[in-house]
Amino acid sequence: MAGAKANARGHDSKLAVTNKPMKGRKAKAVKDPNKPKRPPSAFFVFMEGFRPEFKAEHPDNKSVAVVGKAGGEKWKSLSDTEKAPFIAIADERKADYEKIIRAYNRKLAGEAEEEESDKSKSEVNDNEDDDVSGEEDEDDA
Repeated sequence: MAGAKANARGHDSKLAVTNKPMKGRKAKAVKDPNKPKRPPSAFFVFMEGFRPEFKAEHPDNKSVAVVGKAGGEKWKSLSDTEKAPFIAIADERKADYEKIIRAYNRKLAGEAEEEESDKSKSEVNDNEDDDVSGEEDEDDA
């Protein structure tokens, strides 16, 4: 009977899900699926090699968290000289990413300029039409 009382008050027993942002929050921007992914940090470069090694040593382990914890502990125990190759690889990937993202941003800017230029051309043509009609009025007078 509790359900009947809730419905009698106008409340639904199920929670309503809306796509509206909460009060005081902005709606999330839509992500571009063509945008290049950010490069991995030195730690994630290290983890690319550590995961297969750990799985080979511990084939029974199915937990991702255990692998992550073990990788974090190993990373912390490495000296700066042992971390250097991973940092170098991460820096190379970051440089490549910066080139790719610059090209991506230029492409986006080019598309935006094309849209603006089409609009501005139509505005220029509209203004020319106005000027022509205005000149005709002056000639007639």
